[in-house]
Amino acid sequence: MVRRGLVVERHRRHVTVEDDSGARWLCGTANRRLQPIVADDVHWRLEPDGTGVVTEVLERRTILTRIDSRGRCELVAANLTQLVVVVAPVPEPDWLVVDRYLVAAELAGLSALVVMNKADLAEPPVDHLDCYRRAGYPVHVTSVTDGLGMAALARALRGERSALVGQSGVGKSSLLNALLGDEVQDTGGLAKGAHGRHTTSSAVLYRLASGGELVDSPGVRAYAPYIEEPGSIQKGFPEFRELIDRCRFDDCRHLAEPDCAVKEALEAGEICKRRYDSYLRLYELVKTLIPRW
Repeated sequence: MVRRGLVVERHRRHVTVEDDSGARWLCGTANRRLQPIVADDVHWRLEPDGTGVVTEVLERRTILTRIDSRGRCELVAANLTQLVVVVAPVPEPDWLVVDRYLVAAELAGLSALVVMNKADLAEPPVDHLDCYRRAGYPVHVTSVTDGLGMAALARALRGERSALVGQSGVGKSSLLNALLGDEVQDTGGLAKGAHGRHTTSSAVLYRLASGGELVDSPGVRAYAPYIEEPGSIQKGFPEFRELIDRCRFDDCRHLAEPDCAVKEALEAGEICKRRYDSYLRLYELVKTLIPRW
């Protein structure tokens, strides 16, 4: 009998699927073409030996992607509504990675916010955070140690299916534990079967007491979204949008073209130079990794 379920964990070769009753099953896939990822809605069946098999990945409403070292598209999470990008004073923020995550959110149709965590360790970098506020992003300053900003962050997650992303060491696990409190779910309670023991997961979906859902993914050193069309990059920077139609050329890349409204706004200080630099670096990276550009 085919059942409907939600992927709540992704492992190397298997996924954990939650059924309508809340029970969780470690499942393989019916064929190699299926690539279920966290937050996917799937059809699956229970085999006579007690194992689970995913037979179909249902249509995805949104997809968060990344580009791998060979220029190929890698799926990260599905059916999100919001991306939460976490940074901290330590380790030193990689603002380029932050900007790339925000571009990914824009291109995937997700809302996004920036969290400056570990605020008890140092003064937040005001200039950088103001840069995001000017671009229209909510910015939350938090500290798990003294509770600073945690209530406001919890409100921002309410009713959303968010992914928590960022560099390794920025305190995502501490944020997650603080947000979950006593609601931490035991993801080890799986049905026994031929799949063997529970394996290390690469991403996990949690339900918050506030009613929202939070996908926690491993920290990264570098990240870039998978982008198919050259013109898509500029659409990932909301501060560019109202300027694009004012450029002299319809296909303006905002590099060295004359009468470029984006470059004029940059020179006038209306756009943060660091954000524009991120645009340039992402453009060059994707052009390098995808030769057809």
